[in-house]
Amino acid sequence: MTKVKVAGFGVSFDGFGAGTAQSLEHPLGVRGEELFQWFFPTRTFLQMLGKEGGETGVDDRFARRAMEGFGAFILGRNMFGPIRGEWPDDQWKGWWGDTPPYHAPTFVLTHHPRPSIEMLGGTTFHFVSDGIEAALEKAREAASGKDVKIGGGVETVKQYVQAGYVDEIHLAVAPIALGQGEALFSGLDLRALGYRTVEHVTTDRATHIVLAK
Repeated sequence: MTKVKVAGFGVSFDGFGAGTAQSLEHPLGVRGEELFQWFFPTRTFLQMLGKEGGETGVDDRFARRAMEGFGAFILGRNMFGPIRGEWPDDQWKGWWGDTPPYHAPTFVLTHHPRPSIEMLGGTTFHFVSDGIEAALEKAREAASGKDVKIGGGVETVKQYVQAGYVDEIHLAVAPIALGQGEALFSGLDLRALGYRTVEHVTTDRATHIVLAK
């Protein structure tokens, strides 16, 4: 049975899931890359870049779980790129280069439709302009029985969690305070939404917390 998951979502211990001033120079916002210091050294991440080596262990196991077993992905427009408003042209094909890390149909939420983009490695970006339910319906169908991952950003995750569509949430809580940025928990009552902690493991770089309902 297809489940909808948030997996490998980095968050600071003061609750921010991205930094401020997202741009080409700072895709995760200013200081946002600090949320993923648990992820970058792992073997899983280096393999995504076509490199050898990398650390194994707990962080790597969570990294692998965050990327494997998904038949489709859903992203907010910010996770596709920094362009706002109408698309100026069809040249921008995402933050991720010619071979994005998704390797599956990936549905991008936007108010401005554009044709789908087929990338190398099995990723095809589809642009959905008629809401989160429509994107989820398309993603479930495309996943063919595998799970669907809500890949971010913060507002997209919050919308799907608040609407009750997310079955499991894996947060990687970094031991840093961002102080400002995009607040993940603002307006969310996870307990009232039925979530409970089913797993928690601490490493030197993150505390991994898995919530389910």
